[in-house]
Amino acid sequence: MTQLKQKRLALAVKQKRGLHFIAASVIIWLAIAFVYSSAMPILTKNLFVFICTGILLPLAWGISKVLKVNFSDNENPLSNLGILFSVNQLLYLLIAMWIYPTIPDKMLMVIAIIFGAHLMPFSWLYKSKVYLLFSIVIPFLALFIGLSFSPTILAVGMTIIEIIFAVALIVENKS
Repeated sequence: MTQLKQKRLALAVKQKRGLHFIAASVIIWLAIAFVYSSAMPILTKNLFVFICTGILLPLAWGISKVLKVNFSDNENPLSNLGILFSVNQLLYLLIAMWIYPTIPDKMLMVIAIIFGAHLMPFSWLYKSKVYLLFSIVIPFLALFIGLSFSPTILAVGMTIIEIIFAVALIVENKS
């Protein structure tokens, strides 16, 4: 086994393939579903969505303590690559910020597509077929649901998908 493959496998094991982040995203999508089910104006709902996404890191850190996951592996240089993959998503959120006042009813769909698509590099990093599958399924499903149904339905759908994603990661981590 090459040194790169060893580092990838070590990171996948120590970080349980990022399960703490996916578990945190379940909670965030549930909060977003709650926000969209309220009677607030759409621009206020969209603002609260940005606030909900802002709690990802502290929430994932707390969940990592509960799941006994190494939140950040300072000994493995590939851990920095995982951070780069995540920070990259912030640049795409500029698109969502543009959508926010322009097409407010579709902002959540754009965020869901960005979220799903940003998972693809983690399929390589964690040697994970689950990440690869969900990085493809989530954007297409978000597009279909987002164009066909209300943002509330999309948020509920994303919550369900994230639960399935977390369970699939648990199974993948056991193998």
